[in-house]
Amino acid sequence: MRIAILVLFMLSLAPTLSAADPYTPLWLYSGTWRVTHKDQPPEKLTNQCSLVGRFFTCEQTVNGVAGNLLIFIPVPDKPGRYYTQNVRPEGRASSRGDLEIQGDRWVYTSTWDQGGSTVYYRNTNVFSGRNKITYEQAESTDNKNWTVKNSGEEIRVSGSAR
Repeated sequence: MRIAILVLFMLSLAPTLSAADPYTPLWLYSGTWRVTHKDQPPEKLTNQCSLVGRFFTCEQTVNGVAGNLLIFIPVPDKPGRYYTQNVRPEGRASSRGDLEIQGDRWVYTSTWDQGGSTVYYRNTNVFSGRNKITYEQAESTDNKNWTVKNSGEEIRVSGSAR
């Protein structure tokens, strides 16, 4: 009888298990990357990623120094959309951000209240295959006119892209 109940339970989960896994694209971040910035020396970025319940996390290390913990949560019923959160090593978290993935183009957006005025942030990553990211970081005070603050490339040097 227990086996029959277990089989019925597993069959009831079949549609859920066959649905597209919202975490699959996020695994692309896992590994070690050589990051080049405009007018700055290259850096070594390591993303150690893991799935913890509903939370997909990446612990970042930059040049051997512990960096942020990135947290991704799929938005229900919106494929390719995620809520994001950065937690710094001292435990402080940024405001909630959003990530929208459309093919090879990933766009992170967030806001920050700076003394009564809102600053909008946009980080655009464009993947070229599984081992190269071209990125651009921009800011805006009106969410319409953007100023690019940084840009560059990330090239995977080790680790799998699942």
